[in-house]
Amino acid sequence: MLSQNTIDIVKSTAPLLAETGPKLTAHFYDRMFSHHPELKDIFNLTHQDSGRQREALFNAVYGYAANIDNLEVLLPVVEKIAQKHASFSITAEQYAIVGEHLLGTIDELFAPGQAVLDAWAEAYGLLSTVFIDREEAIYQENEAKTGGWRGTREFELVEKKPESDVITSFVFMPTDDQPVATYQPGQYIGIYLKADSFDNQEIRQYSLSGAPNGETYRISVKREDLGTVSSYLHQHLNEGDKVQLAAPSGDFFFRSEATQPVALISAGVGLTPMLAMLESIKDNHQAPIHWLHAAENHRQHAFGSHVAEIANTAEGVSSHVWYREPQGATADFEGFLDLSKLDTAVDWQNTTFYFCGPVGFMQHVAKQLKEKGVSESQMHYECFGPHKVL
Repeated sequence: MLSQNTIDIVKSTAPLLAETGPKLTAHFYDRMFSHHPELKDIFNLTHQDSGRQREALFNAVYGYAANIDNLEVLLPVVEKIAQKHASFSITAEQYAIVGEHLLGTIDELFAPGQAVLDAWAEAYGLLSTVFIDREEAIYQENEAKTGGWRGTREFELVEKKPESDVITSFVFMPTDDQPVATYQPGQYIGIYLKADSFDNQEIRQYSLSGAPNGETYRISVKREDLGTVSSYLHQHLNEGDKVQLAAPSGDFFFRSEATQPVALISAGVGLTPMLAMLESIKDNHQAPIHWLHAAENHRQHAFGSHVAEIANTAEGVSSHVWYREPQGATADFEGFLDLSKLDTAVDWQNTTFYFCGPVGFMQHVAKQLKEKGVSESQMHYECFGPHKVL
Protein backbone atom coordinates (compact mmCIF):
# COMPACT_ATOMS: atom_id res chain seq x y z
CA MET A 1 0.00 0.00 0.00
CA LEU A 2 1.11 3.53 -0.72
CA SER A 3 1.44 6.04 2.07
CA GLN A 4 -1.06 8.88 2.11
CA ASN A 5 1.80 11.32 1.66
CA THR A 6 2.87 9.55 -1.53
CA ILE A 7 -0.71 9.51 -2.83
CA ASP A 8 -1.11 13.23 -2.16
CA ILE A 9 2.20 14.14 -3.83
CA VAL A 10 1.68 12.02 -6.95
CA LYS A 11 -1.92 13.18 -7.37
CA SER A 12 -0.77 16.80 -7.07
CA THR A 13 1.50 16.30 -10.10
CA ALA A 14 -1.39 15.22 -12.38
CA PRO A 15 -2.23 18.79 -13.54
CA LEU A 16 1.43 19.36 -14.44
CA LEU A 17 1.47 16.13 -16.45
CA ALA A 18 -1.74 17.14 -18.23
CA GLU A 19 -0.22 20.50 -19.14
CA THR A 20 2.95 18.86 -20.46
CA GLY A 21 1.12 16.26 -22.55
CA PRO A 22 2.92 13.67 -24.71
CA LYS A 23 6.06 15.82 -24.57
CA LEU A 24 6.68 13.94 -21.32
CA THR A 25 6.68 10.51 -22.94
CA ALA A 26 8.58 11.73 -26.01
CA HIS A 27 11.39 12.82 -23.69
CA PHE A 28 11.14 9.50 -21.83
CA TYR A 29 11.45 7.34 -24.94
CA ASP A 30 14.30 9.40 -26.37
CA ARG A 31 16.14 9.17 -23.06
CA MET A 32 15.57 5.44 -22.63
CA PHE A 33 16.51 4.49 -26.20
CA SER A 34 19.70 6.53 -26.01
CA HIS A 35 20.80 4.53 -22.96
CA HIS A 36 19.30 1.18 -24.00
CA PRO A 37 19.15 0.92 -27.80
CA GLU A 38 18.58 -2.82 -27.44
CA LEU A 39 15.01 -2.03 -26.40
CA LYS A 40 14.32 -0.96 -29.97
CA ASP A 41 14.08 -4.71 -30.62
CA ILE A 42 10.92 -4.75 -28.49
CA PHE A 43 9.07 -1.48 -29.09
CA ASN A 44 7.09 -0.85 -32.27
CA LEU A 45 9.09 2.02 -33.76
CA THR A 46 6.38 2.73 -36.33
CA HIS A 47 4.07 3.66 -33.46
CA GLN A 48 6.92 5.72 -32.02
CA ASP A 49 7.29 7.68 -35.25
CA SER A 50 3.54 8.24 -35.56
CA GLY A 51 3.28 9.38 -31.93
CA ARG A 52 0.61 6.77 -31.13
CA GLN A 53 2.75 4.90 -28.58
CA ARG A 54 3.86 8.12 -26.90
CA GLU A 55 0.27 9.26 -26.60
CA ALA A 56 -0.78 5.87 -25.19
CA LEU A 57 1.98 5.89 -22.59
CA PHE A 58 1.18 9.47 -21.61
CA ASN A 59 -2.48 8.55 -21.10
CA ALA A 60 -1.40 5.63 -18.92
CA VAL A 61 1.00 7.72 -16.81
CA TYR A 62 -1.50 10.55 -16.42
CA GLY A 63 -4.31 8.10 -15.63
CA TYR A 64 -2.19 6.52 -12.90
CA ALA A 65 -1.39 9.88 -11.32
CA ALA A 66 -4.97 11.14 -11.52
CA ASN A 67 -6.47 7.93 -10.07
CA ILE A 68 -3.77 6.89 -7.63
CA ASP A 69 -6.26 7.17 -4.79
CA ASN A 70 -8.70 4.84 -6.59
CA LEU A 71 -6.61 2.28 -8.45
CA GLU A 72 -9.54 -0.11 -8.99
CA VAL A 73 -10.70 2.02 -11.93
CA LEU A 74 -7.41 1.21 -13.67
CA LEU A 75 -7.71 -2.59 -13.44
CA PRO A 76 -9.17 -3.06 -16.97
CA VAL A 77 -6.31 -0.99 -18.39
CA VAL A 78 -3.78 -2.97 -16.36
CA GLU A 79 -5.11 -6.24 -17.79
CA LYS A 80 -5.03 -4.95 -21.37
CA ILE A 81 -1.42 -3.75 -21.02
CA ALA A 82 -0.29 -6.89 -19.16
CA GLN A 83 -1.65 -9.10 -21.94
CA LYS A 84 0.18 -7.00 -24.52
CA HIS A 85 3.39 -7.09 -22.49
CA ALA A 86 3.17 -10.88 -22.23
CA SER A 87 3.09 -11.04 -26.02
CA PHE A 88 6.30 -8.96 -26.03
CA SER A 89 7.90 -11.24 -23.38
CA ILE A 90 8.53 -8.25 -21.10
CA THR A 91 10.73 -8.99 -18.05
CA ALA A 92 11.06 -7.60 -14.53
CA GLU A 93 14.51 -6.23 -15.44
CA GLN A 94 12.95 -4.11 -18.17
CA TYR A 95 10.54 -2.59 -15.66
CA ALA A 96 13.56 -1.41 -13.67
CA ILE A 97 14.94 0.31 -16.77
CA VAL A 98 11.61 2.00 -17.48
CA GLY A 99 11.40 3.20 -13.88
CA GLU A 100 14.90 4.68 -14.00
CA HIS A 101 14.13 6.71 -17.11
CA LEU A 102 10.64 7.74 -16.03
CA LEU A 103 12.09 9.28 -12.87
CA GLY A 104 14.94 10.79 -14.88
CA THR A 105 12.42 12.36 -17.24
CA ILE A 106 10.35 13.85 -14.42
CA ASP A 107 13.52 15.26 -12.86
CA GLU A 108 14.86 16.73 -16.10
CA LEU A 109 11.58 18.27 -17.25
CA PHE A 110 10.28 19.59 -13.94
CA ALA A 111 13.10 19.52 -11.34
CA PRO A 112 10.39 18.90 -8.71
CA GLY A 113 12.65 18.09 -5.79
CA GLN A 114 13.54 14.88 -4.00
CA ALA A 115 10.23 14.48 -2.19
CA VAL A 116 8.33 14.28 -5.48
CA LEU A 117 10.90 11.92 -7.01
CA ASP A 118 10.72 9.68 -3.96
CA ALA A 119 6.92 9.62 -4.12
CA TRP A 120 6.95 8.70 -7.81
CA ALA A 121 9.58 6.02 -7.15
CA GLU A 122 7.32 4.47 -4.51
CA ALA A 123 4.25 4.73 -6.75
CA TYR A 124 6.05 3.27 -9.76
CA GLY A 125 7.41 0.46 -7.60
CA LEU A 126 3.88 -0.56 -6.64
CA LEU A 127 2.60 -0.33 -10.23
CA SER A 128 5.50 -2.30 -11.68
CA THR A 129 4.98 -5.03 -9.08
CA VAL A 130 1.31 -5.30 -10.11
CA PHE A 131 2.33 -5.68 -13.76
CA ILE A 132 5.22 -8.07 -13.09
CA ASP A 133 3.01 -10.34 -10.96
CA ARG A 134 0.14 -10.34 -13.47
CA GLU A 135 2.45 -10.97 -16.43
CA GLU A 136 4.20 -13.81 -14.61
CA ALA A 137 0.77 -15.34 -14.01
CA ILE A 138 -0.01 -15.06 -17.74
CA TYR A 139 3.34 -16.70 -18.62
CA GLN A 140 2.59 -19.55 -16.23
CA GLU A 141 -0.96 -19.97 -17.56
CA ASN A 142 0.31 -20.10 -21.15
CA GLU A 143 3.06 -22.55 -20.25
CA ALA A 144 0.71 -24.87 -18.35
CA LYS A 145 -1.74 -25.32 -21.23
CA THR A 146 -1.59 -28.40 -23.41
CA GLY A 147 0.60 -27.28 -26.31
CA GLY A 148 1.56 -24.12 -24.40
CA TRP A 149 4.94 -22.44 -23.95
CA ARG A 150 6.74 -19.49 -22.39
CA GLY A 151 8.59 -16.90 -24.45
CA THR A 152 8.80 -17.69 -28.16
CA ARG A 153 8.53 -20.91 -30.13
CA GLU A 154 9.57 -21.73 -33.69
CA PHE A 155 6.82 -22.14 -36.29
CA GLU A 156 6.86 -22.77 -40.03
CA LEU A 157 4.64 -20.97 -42.53
CA VAL A 158 2.70 -23.85 -44.11
CA GLU A 159 0.11 -21.89 -46.09
CA LYS A 160 0.01 -18.39 -47.56
CA LYS A 161 -3.32 -17.49 -49.16
CA PRO A 162 -4.60 -14.17 -50.57
CA GLU A 163 -8.07 -13.40 -49.23
CA SER A 164 -8.56 -10.09 -51.09
CA ASP A 165 -6.49 -7.51 -52.94
CA VAL A 166 -5.04 -6.28 -49.64
CA ILE A 167 -5.45 -9.11 -47.09
CA THR A 168 -3.49 -12.37 -47.04
CA SER A 169 -3.77 -15.27 -44.60
CA PHE A 170 -0.74 -16.99 -43.07
CA VAL A 171 -1.04 -20.42 -41.42
CA PHE A 172 1.75 -21.45 -39.03
CA MET A 173 2.58 -24.92 -37.68
CA PRO A 174 5.13 -25.59 -34.90
CA THR A 175 8.39 -27.15 -36.08
CA ASP A 176 8.53 -29.45 -33.03
CA ASP A 177 5.43 -31.38 -34.25
CA GLN A 178 3.73 -30.83 -30.88
CA PRO A 179 0.20 -29.46 -30.35
CA VAL A 180 -0.44 -25.74 -30.03
CA ALA A 181 -2.28 -24.12 -27.16
CA THR A 182 -5.93 -23.26 -27.55
CA TYR A 183 -7.06 -19.64 -27.27
CA GLN A 184 -10.15 -17.55 -26.77
CA PRO A 185 -11.62 -16.42 -30.13
CA GLY A 186 -10.65 -12.76 -30.49
CA GLN A 187 -7.14 -13.08 -29.02
CA TYR A 188 -3.90 -12.45 -30.91
CA ILE A 189 -0.43 -13.95 -31.26
CA GLY A 190 2.89 -12.12 -31.25
CA ILE A 191 5.17 -12.68 -34.25
CA TYR A 192 8.91 -11.93 -33.94
CA LEU A 193 10.74 -11.17 -37.19
CA LYS A 194 14.36 -10.46 -38.07
CA ALA A 195 15.29 -9.56 -41.63
CA ASP A 196 18.29 -8.00 -43.30
CA SER A 197 16.09 -5.08 -44.34
CA PHE A 198 15.13 -4.32 -40.71
CA ASP A 199 17.19 -2.05 -38.50
CA ASN A 200 15.86 -3.91 -35.45
CA GLN A 201 13.86 -6.98 -34.59
CA GLU A 202 10.20 -6.29 -35.26
CA ILE A 203 7.39 -7.67 -33.07
CA ARG A 204 3.74 -7.38 -34.01
CA GLN A 205 0.49 -8.74 -32.68
CA TYR A 206 -2.09 -10.08 -35.13
CA SER A 207 -5.53 -11.41 -34.27
CA LEU A 208 -6.04 -15.10 -34.84
CA SER A 209 -8.54 -15.30 -37.69
CA GLY A 210 -9.90 -18.82 -37.28
CA ALA A 211 -11.35 -21.12 -34.66
CA PRO A 212 -8.83 -23.03 -32.50
CA ASN A 213 -7.84 -26.42 -33.93
CA GLY A 214 -4.94 -27.50 -31.68
CA GLU A 215 -2.53 -27.84 -34.63
CA THR A 216 -2.00 -24.49 -36.38
CA TYR A 217 -2.53 -20.75 -36.02
CA ARG A 218 -3.92 -18.53 -38.75
CA ILE A 219 -3.53 -14.77 -39.02
CA SER A 220 -4.86 -12.60 -41.83
CA VAL A 221 -2.87 -9.43 -42.45
CA LYS A 222 -3.66 -6.29 -44.42
CA ARG A 223 -0.81 -4.93 -46.51
CA GLU A 224 -0.20 -1.34 -45.41
CA ASP A 225 1.63 0.97 -47.82
CA LEU A 226 4.00 2.16 -45.08
CA GLY A 227 3.83 -1.00 -42.97
CA THR A 228 7.31 -2.40 -42.39
CA VAL A 229 6.10 -5.78 -41.15
CA SER A 230 2.93 -6.17 -43.20
CA SER A 231 4.86 -5.43 -46.40
CA TYR A 232 7.53 -7.96 -45.41
CA LEU A 233 4.92 -10.64 -44.71
CA HIS A 234 3.14 -10.07 -48.01
CA GLN A 235 6.22 -9.71 -50.20
CA HIS A 236 8.97 -11.78 -48.60
CA LEU A 237 7.67 -14.41 -46.17
CA ASN A 238 7.07 -17.63 -48.08
CA GLU A 239 5.81 -21.11 -47.31
CA GLY A 240 8.56 -23.06 -45.57
CA ASP A 241 10.02 -20.00 -43.84
CA LYS A 242 10.44 -20.08 -40.05
CA VAL A 243 9.28 -17.47 -37.54
CA GLN A 244 9.13 -17.13 -33.77
CA LEU A 245 5.69 -16.81 -32.15
CA ALA A 246 4.61 -15.86 -28.65
CA ALA A 247 1.63 -17.67 -27.15
CA PRO A 248 -1.90 -16.29 -27.69
CA SER A 249 -2.78 -13.32 -25.49
CA GLY A 250 -5.31 -10.52 -25.25
CA ASP A 251 -8.24 -9.37 -23.14
CA PHE A 252 -10.65 -8.98 -26.08
CA PHE A 253 -12.43 -12.26 -26.73
CA PHE A 254 -15.88 -13.79 -27.02
CA ARG A 255 -17.42 -14.23 -23.58
CA SER A 256 -21.19 -14.28 -24.10
CA GLU A 257 -23.52 -17.03 -22.94
CA ALA A 258 -24.85 -19.36 -25.64
CA THR A 259 -28.35 -17.93 -25.11
CA GLN A 260 -27.22 -14.31 -25.60
CA PRO A 261 -27.86 -12.65 -29.00
CA VAL A 262 -24.60 -11.24 -30.40
CA ALA A 263 -23.54 -8.93 -33.19
CA LEU A 264 -20.06 -9.18 -34.72
CA ILE A 265 -19.29 -5.84 -36.36
CA SER A 266 -16.16 -5.03 -38.37
CA ALA A 267 -14.58 -2.95 -41.09
CA GLY A 268 -11.68 -3.98 -43.31
CA VAL A 269 -9.15 -6.23 -41.64
CA GLY A 270 -10.98 -5.70 -38.37
CA LEU A 271 -12.98 -8.77 -39.32
CA THR A 272 -10.14 -11.07 -38.21
CA PRO A 273 -11.08 -11.46 -34.51
CA MET A 274 -14.77 -11.45 -35.51
CA LEU A 275 -14.14 -14.36 -37.89
CA ALA A 276 -12.49 -16.38 -35.13
CA MET A 277 -15.58 -15.75 -33.01
CA LEU A 278 -18.00 -16.65 -35.80
CA GLU A 279 -16.21 -19.89 -36.68
CA SER A 280 -16.08 -20.86 -32.99
CA ILE A 281 -19.76 -20.31 -32.16
CA LYS A 282 -21.63 -20.91 -35.42
CA ASP A 283 -22.61 -24.51 -34.59
CA ASN A 284 -23.50 -24.25 -30.90
CA HIS A 285 -24.81 -20.74 -30.25
CA GLN A 286 -28.48 -20.84 -29.28
CA ALA A 287 -29.33 -17.20 -30.03
CA PRO A 288 -29.13 -14.98 -33.14
CA ILE A 289 -25.67 -14.13 -34.50
CA HIS A 290 -25.54 -10.97 -36.62
CA TRP A 291 -22.50 -10.53 -38.88
CA LEU A 292 -22.11 -6.87 -39.93
CA HIS A 293 -19.14 -5.98 -42.10
CA ALA A 294 -18.02 -2.88 -44.03
CA ALA A 295 -15.45 -2.92 -46.84
CA GLU A 296 -14.30 -0.45 -49.45
CA ASN A 297 -15.44 -2.69 -52.30
CA HIS A 298 -15.58 -6.33 -53.37
CA ARG A 299 -11.86 -6.43 -54.20
CA GLN A 300 -10.96 -5.54 -50.61
CA HIS A 301 -13.65 -7.74 -49.05
CA ALA A 302 -11.92 -10.74 -47.47
CA PHE A 303 -13.68 -14.01 -46.58
CA GLY A 304 -16.89 -12.85 -48.23
CA SER A 305 -17.88 -16.22 -49.73
CA HIS A 306 -16.76 -18.06 -46.58
CA VAL A 307 -19.01 -15.97 -44.31
CA ALA A 308 -21.88 -16.18 -46.82
CA GLU A 309 -21.65 -19.97 -46.72
CA ILE A 310 -21.74 -19.96 -42.92
CA ALA A 311 -24.79 -17.67 -42.96
CA ASN A 312 -26.52 -19.97 -45.46
CA THR A 313 -25.84 -23.18 -43.57
CA ALA A 314 -25.64 -22.31 -39.86
CA GLU A 315 -28.94 -21.78 -38.10
CA GLY A 316 -29.38 -18.34 -36.56
CA VAL A 317 -26.53 -16.62 -38.45
CA SER A 318 -27.34 -13.58 -40.60
CA SER A 319 -24.87 -11.58 -42.69
CA HIS A 320 -25.10 -7.91 -43.69
CA VAL A 321 -22.36 -6.28 -45.79
CA TRP A 322 -21.75 -2.65 -46.75
CA TYR A 323 -19.49 -1.47 -49.62
CA ARG A 324 -18.48 2.17 -49.37
CA GLU A 325 -17.92 2.34 -53.14
CA PRO A 326 -19.36 -0.79 -54.80
CA GLN A 327 -17.56 -0.24 -58.13
CA GLY A 328 -19.77 -2.63 -60.03
CA ALA A 329 -20.21 -5.34 -57.40
CA THR A 330 -23.24 -5.30 -55.16
CA ALA A 331 -23.43 -5.73 -51.40
CA ASP A 332 -26.42 -5.64 -49.07
CA PHE A 333 -25.95 -1.90 -48.56
CA GLU A 334 -23.94 0.95 -50.05
CA GLY A 335 -22.01 3.64 -48.16
CA PHE A 336 -20.97 3.69 -44.52
CA LEU A 337 -22.27 1.11 -42.05
CA ASP A 338 -25.70 2.28 -40.94
CA LEU A 339 -27.29 0.38 -38.07
CA SER A 340 -30.73 1.90 -38.76
CA LYS A 341 -30.95 -0.54 -41.70
CA LEU A 342 -31.32 -3.31 -39.11
CA ASP A 343 -33.80 -1.70 -36.74
CA THR A 344 -36.28 -4.55 -36.94
CA ALA A 345 -33.69 -7.33 -37.16
CA VAL A 346 -31.67 -6.68 -33.99
CA ASP A 347 -32.85 -6.72 -30.38
CA TRP A 348 -30.73 -3.72 -29.38
CA GLN A 349 -31.31 -3.89 -25.63
CA ASN A 350 -30.53 -7.60 -25.27
CA THR A 351 -27.69 -8.09 -27.75
CA THR A 352 -23.98 -8.01 -26.96
CA PHE A 353 -21.90 -6.17 -29.56
CA TYR A 354 -18.31 -7.00 -30.48
CA PHE A 355 -16.61 -4.69 -32.96
CA CYS A 356 -13.23 -4.03 -34.49
CA GLY A 357 -11.85 -1.79 -37.23
CA PRO A 358 -10.26 1.64 -37.69
CA VAL A 359 -10.78 3.91 -34.69
CA GLY A 360 -13.00 6.29 -36.69
CA PHE A 361 -15.21 3.39 -37.73
CA MET A 362 -15.52 2.12 -34.15
CA GLN A 363 -16.41 5.61 -32.93
CA HIS A 364 -19.07 5.70 -35.65
CA VAL A 365 -20.45 2.34 -34.48
CA ALA A 366 -20.33 3.24 -30.78
CA LYS A 367 -22.18 6.51 -31.41
CA GLN A 368 -24.97 4.71 -33.26
CA LEU A 369 -25.26 2.05 -30.57
CA LYS A 370 -25.48 4.64 -27.80
CA GLU A 371 -28.20 6.46 -29.73
CA LYS A 372 -30.17 3.20 -29.73
CA GLY A 373 -29.88 2.95 -25.96
CA VAL A 374 -27.21 0.27 -25.92
CA SER A 375 -25.24 0.38 -22.67
CA GLU A 376 -21.46 0.42 -22.50
CA SER A 377 -21.54 -2.96 -20.76
CA GLN A 378 -23.01 -4.44 -23.97
CA MET A 379 -20.13 -3.13 -26.10
CA HIS A 380 -16.72 -4.81 -26.47
CA TYR A 381 -14.10 -3.63 -28.94
CA GLU A 382 -10.46 -4.01 -29.95
CA CYS A 383 -8.03 -1.40 -31.27
CA PHE A 384 -5.19 -2.59 -33.48
CA GLY A 385 -2.23 -0.78 -31.91
CA PRO A 386 -2.31 1.43 -28.79
CA HIS A 387 -5.70 1.38 -27.10
CA LYS A 388 -8.13 4.29 -27.36
CA VAL A 389 -11.33 4.89 -25.43
CA LEU A 390 -14.25 5.39 -27.82
